[in-house]
Amino acid sequence: MSYFEHVAPIRYAGAKTDDPLAFRHYDPSRVILGKRMDEHLRLAVCYWHSFVWPGMDMFGAGTFQRPWQQAGDPLAQARAKADAAFDFFQRLGAPFYTFHDTDVAPEGANLAEYSRNFAAMVEVLEAKQAQTGMKLLWGTANLFSHPRYAAGAASSPQPEVFAYAASQVFQAMGATHRLGGANYVLWGGREGYDTLLNTDLRRERAQLGRFFQMVVEHKHKLGFQGTILIEPKPQEPTKHQYDYDTATVYGFLKEFGLEQEVKVNLEANHATLAGHSFHHEVATAIALGVFGSIDANRGDAQNGWDTDQFPNSVEELTLVMYEILRAGGFSTGGFNFDTKVRRQSVDAADLFHGHIGAIDALALALERAAKMIDDDRLAAFKAQRYAGWEGELGRQILDGGYTLQGLADEAAKRDLQPSHVSGQQERLENLVNRYIYG
Repeated sequence: MSYFEHVAPIRYAGAKTDDPLAFRHYDPSRVILGKRMDEHLRLAVCYWHSFVWPGMDMFGAGTFQRPWQQAGDPLAQARAKADAAFDFFQRLGAPFYTFHDTDVAPEGANLAEYSRNFAAMVEVLEAKQAQTGMKLLWGTANLFSHPRYAAGAASSPQPEVFAYAASQVFQAMGATHRLGGANYVLWGGREGYDTLLNTDLRRERAQLGRFFQMVVEHKHKLGFQGTILIEPKPQEPTKHQYDYDTATVYGFLKEFGLEQEVKVNLEANHATLAGHSFHHEVATAIALGVFGSIDANRGDAQNGWDTDQFPNSVEELTLVMYEILRAGGFSTGGFNFDTKVRRQSVDAADLFHGHIGAIDALALALERAAKMIDDDRLAAFKAQRYAGWEGELGRQILDGGYTLQGLADEAAKRDLQPSHVSGQQERLENLVNRYIYG
């Protein structure tokens, strides 16, 4: 018996449908800017929040009571979880999924048990992918939940912990490669500090840099053609994490010679925790040449922590989609729903409602952003605003044609008296709203 047997496969029914279990805007085969909608969005469902999290929080026990979360043989329950997950993927119609190693397999009591369990479940996943046509957007290793990682994994003060983490990543990368994953993600869940009183910052950064270098070296040895991604987050669970935001990650990659090897997996809720907009993080990653993939979700301004809610702001997503489209779209990345239903949403159908709404929001944002690209008045305005840098003075400055003194002399010679020119922010905000709301 399927856990989701009362939910029929989700179909596109158009904007006028009243069916809450149908797409109103997401039509996978619709062509926009020369590509199908599903090819633009590359949607993925995450294993952990949807099928692992039991609905607990720091104040209360789990509320979901999924059949595969009950007592029983751990491997048998893992297989039941895989059955439910792939049934959900197919009914929703998302082409990709994502996982941590310990989402799909029991961790076991030691490294040997972990290895056996994970190997067994990789075979299950491989068979499931063959049966369903599902693809893996990315895999990763959970280097933060077990108590051994309380002080970090690669940044741990104990080299034995570093080695254990390396073993997990080695096996998770191998599994991702075997399953045809398009990317491999490194999230430094506890790679940071709670207090500087017991932390050697220089040493921990060096450890983390060497760990990432080892991952890249192994990628090439393995023949993995996917992209290595780092997921920035400023804090939580630690007070401060070393992958604070995109700009911080880029500086770290430059320090360790990895800027050509690693890109970023950006999460909306992590961006806002860092004091940035989601739009800012995406635009920054594109500007620095490290844009890779997206964890699509949102936070709650009143809560102030990583709530991982389903994205529903077409206004925010349109600006993000505009940047992605102008940069040429995804290569190996996509939109992964790193999202969970609320603790009170205990019905099986609630998982569908959350994903359907988020997918429709992305589809609307794609439509609106495509209109902005077709009539790209934002780009035209920016070109005009910076036109001086394409002139003789601007080009000579950037090409090294002046020393500081020489440029000062040139300014005096020309008797430069530049005046302020309007940035027209309000006009541009109104323009964007017209694209979004018609």
